[in-house]
Amino acid sequence: MFIQLKDLKTADVQNYLQHAIAPRPVCFASTVDKAGQVNLSPFSFFNLFSSNPPVVIFSPARRVRDNTTKHSLENVLEVPEVVINIVDYDMVQQTSLSSCEYPKGVNEFVKAGFTEEKATMVTPPMVKESKVKMECRVLEVKPLGTEGGAGNLVICEVLCMHIDDSILDENGKIDQTKLHHVARLGGDWYCKVDEKNLFKVAKPNTQLGIGVDALPESIRNSPILTGNNLGQLANVHEMPFVDPAFSDDRLKNIVQYYAINPDDMDKELHRYAKELLDAGKVNEAWQVLLADY
Repeated sequence: MFIQLKDLKTADVQNYLQHAIAPRPVCFASTVDKAGQVNLSPFSFFNLFSSNPPVVIFSPARRVRDNTTKHSLENVLEVPEVVINIVDYDMVQQTSLSSCEYPKGVNEFVKAGFTEEKATMVTPPMVKESKVKMECRVLEVKPLGTEGGAGNLVICEVLCMHIDDSILDENGKIDQTKLHHVARLGGDWYCKVDEKNLFKVAKPNTQLGIGVDALPESIRNSPILTGNNLGQLANVHEMPFVDPAFSDDRLKNIVQYYAINPDDMDKELHRYAKELLDAGKVNEAWQVLLADY
């Protein structure tokens, strides 16, 4: 299917984009107006954009149905401060409840059952139940349009963070396995980040990966190895060589059993290498593949 967004209704554009551009972290923003009235609202148009200076941006979009603006936007224009509370699985249902469009002056902390906690450097209160709170100064609010659906970029400098000790590792850093983020998808869908769906991808470093184009043709065009597998193999900084010390009983059996049929041996070696790669054992997978050379 091919669509041009200019031909669609704004609600349909929003639907396609929110389903496709996901998962999105949730900014749970607490703000105040000049009269001191507190507002608490979640936004999934949100992310980190700079570490030095530390800058995050969230976007309270104009409502599609009637082009009205949200209280959070009105508040940061009056009092340019915000606390961004990170949402985890333990608080997602209450966070969703707070997104109800209560009249101005209604405190969503009370409606959603959250606890106000005094911030140290800004006026808006923090959400006590959140495991990571960021006190921010609003640097700029940049409107992206004037029609319904138009975003308003709230550019925030993070002044300080409050991090619950329960999610720290032994070095005082956040342990990703202990902070069960939630993220927004399309419609009513969310996802939960926990140990069951976490995985690591080895980052390329200053020693550049050799690249998929440098892989031997039989590996590069393998009908068994996936694009992810090729990416793993090509992330080494030089072509590996056969390690005489490498010993593997399954590899020996494959070579002995299929020695008279090179095509079948090639397939079995690739199947075994794929298992190793899927388990994150890149060096072992290379030794298995090199047995065919």
